[in-house]
Amino acid sequence: MRRRHVVAVPQAGSGDLKTVAVIQARMGSSRLPGKVLATLEGESVLGRTVERARAIGGVDEVVVATTRASADDAVVQEAERLNVSSTRGSEHDVLSRYVEAARLHGADVVVRITSDCPLLDPAASSRVVAALHDRLRAGELVDYASNTIERRYPRGLDTEAFTSTALERVHRVAQAPREREHVTLYMYEHPAEFTLVSVPGDADHASHRWTVDTERDLEMVRQVYARLDAVAHRAGPGRIFGMDEVLALLEREPWIAAINADVEQKRT
Repeated sequence: MRRRHVVAVPQAGSGDLKTVAVIQARMGSSRLPGKVLATLEGESVLGRTVERARAIGGVDEVVVATTRASADDAVVQEAERLNVSSTRGSEHDVLSRYVEAARLHGADVVVRITSDCPLLDPAASSRVVAALHDRLRAGELVDYASNTIERRYPRGLDTEAFTSTALERVHRVAQAPREREHVTLYMYEHPAEFTLVSVPGDADHASHRWTVDTERDLEMVRQVYARLDAVAHRAGPGRIFGMDEVLALLEREPWIAAINADVEQKRT
């Protein structure tokens, strides 16, 4: 039986492992329709997520994976504006969307990101990518790395990296609708079949909710961007504020965290 591992993860480039960050995005969110095009200090939620995905160490390309629904023409247009590639596939079979994106872009490694995470921390995500890269280059058996197996980061910093081989294997065997809707569910629910690497945060901040799924989530994130985005840009062109800066802000102004503190996470 394969076991889960917790590893120390230095930074690493992608080298010969083509690594593609795939951001799943669609207009038809059940709780907050159109949230991916909501604005945060003049940029869309999707745009903010894309710029953070581009800053992840070891990522060679960013792709937006949306659906063939007519409403998602707007997502494709936004991807074009952001100068990022997009692919279109099934609305509910998100797993197949990832498979198609990985194939079309020749990915050896796929990094899974959701478009409702505009506070994604590139440094935290880079640790996940490095965990997978380092083991693969060492010739070790590894399929998947994540910072959610043991949740210590705020919700909204979720990052998963996995080999295209593992993705194809899941595509062949996963049958249940929930396994097709939630791309990596089959992997972490079958640890005997996959080698999983856990990359938890150093401190426990799991009680924080930084994802955008409701109006209150969006308002909370807007308050964060209103205070930190301009400050980050003044510190240097293209600079992105990270988790520590958000945590410090919420310590100074705890009312911001209270905006969505009691929002319940949707169950898988």
